[in-house]
Amino acid sequence: MIPVTSFAGASVAVFGLGGSGLASCHALKAGGAEVIACDDNLDRMVEAAQAGFITADLRNLPWTNFSALVLTPGVPLTHPTPHWTVLKAQEAGVEVIGDVELFCRERKAHAPHAPFVAITGTNGKSTTTALIAHLLREAGWDTQLGGNIGTAILSLEPPKDGRVHVIEMSSYQIDLTPSLDPTVGILLNVTEDHIDRHGTIEHYAAVKERLVAGVQDGGTAIIGVDDDFGRAAADRIERAGKRVVRMSVQGPVTSGITSDLETIRRVDGGNSTEVAKIGGIGSLRGLHNAQNAAAAAATVLALGVSPEQLQQGLRSFPGLAHRMEQVGRQVGENGTTLFVNDSKATNADAAAKALASFGEIFWIAGGKPKTGGIESLAEYFPRIRKAYLIGEAAQEFAATLEGRVPYEISETLEAAVPAAARDAAASGLTQPVVLLSPACASFDQFRNFEIRGTRFRELVTALDGVAAV
Repeated sequence: MIPVTSFAGASVAVFGLGGSGLASCHALKAGGAEVIACDDNLDRMVEAAQAGFITADLRNLPWTNFSALVLTPGVPLTHPTPHWTVLKAQEAGVEVIGDVELFCRERKAHAPHAPFVAITGTNGKSTTTALIAHLLREAGWDTQLGGNIGTAILSLEPPKDGRVHVIEMSSYQIDLTPSLDPTVGILLNVTEDHIDRHGTIEHYAAVKERLVAGVQDGGTAIIGVDDDFGRAAADRIERAGKRVVRMSVQGPVTSGITSDLETIRRVDGGNSTEVAKIGGIGSLRGLHNAQNAAAAAATVLALGVSPEQLQQGLRSFPGLAHRMEQVGRQVGENGTTLFVNDSKATNADAAAKALASFGEIFWIAGGKPKTGGIESLAEYFPRIRKAYLIGEAAQEFAATLEGRVPYEISETLEAAVPAAARDAAASGLTQPVVLLSPACASFDQFRNFEIRGTRFRELVTALDGVAAV
């Protein structure tokens, strides 16, 4: 845990008592603050009270007593309307911040030179964050991994010289971190997302840009320039005097880092130098993972990791669970079937990345459908040998695939997995892939995509002749 000493002796309101909110309560209390905890969920209020915190309805308290409101990222700050706690704080002149802001203040006070890597982007944040942490650990660094990827930042070990914090950040978290100042900041990409919380894509992009604009003097901003927002951000931040590394997987850059499906290269003027090879690394398959790998490579090189350590770390990266996770292989008479768990693909855009990464696919898809269905995936239909449709979306997806891709209505994973494995083994193909990439939410049959992916893994490993990857 990181004790938050910057509010010692002060009274702080904390609203939202999930994982990061409760961690904030513990960290503030450990640092000497008086914490008043609140949540709209009564069960969470009870849990906080049992943990020894003062709980109260913040509507009924004088806000002038508070030095800050620590807000959970899930609560609206600006759009569609500010949460009532935000309005109360603004009326009283109380600052509204999040848990990453508390971390930044502790780092500035106690270990301002401790390395801090912050990662954002619409897509690829979690893989890039996990890959950077893996590369640093493999190179022998004392590495703390957290933020939006899972572990609340204040539950990690405190900043100190020689210890690096690798933190995934959503736009919601950036919005609550006014003094965000990473050593290395990464902006992977910007596409339309979370407009309900930011109003416009321009505002959403501006929030994302703040992460890389705030890098410390002498630090590095690594920015994907394959979209208009990234290109403009790189130009602005460079004009402001920051060191910018432009990153692309779609075209050349005059200076920066590029990657294709095989090789990461560093570009300086007219010179291009190979940095590392990623071809054949299953956990980094696909152009989207080439971007993730390029960002991670640029990050660790900026921190002083050698190219040799980088290459070794890339080869040993296991990937993330439920994100194009290779869960097993089954050797048959004609070839070997690879089973891939991409349960995290809860919409068509995410599923497109998996479908683009393989050929000869036996595709398990469906669940609770998202707006737009799977018509946008038509360019990948020639890669699909057969589809196995599950959940509420089965009939809708069947109508889209009719006459274009063979399919069967499996209804459940329990029926789809053995059917897909049987057909893949009988196909005569040398490298068939059974791919769970649902293009749907899981909520019709599973509580979340993690449980769905875990069930897929269980069903695959129970098949005869399947060996773990």
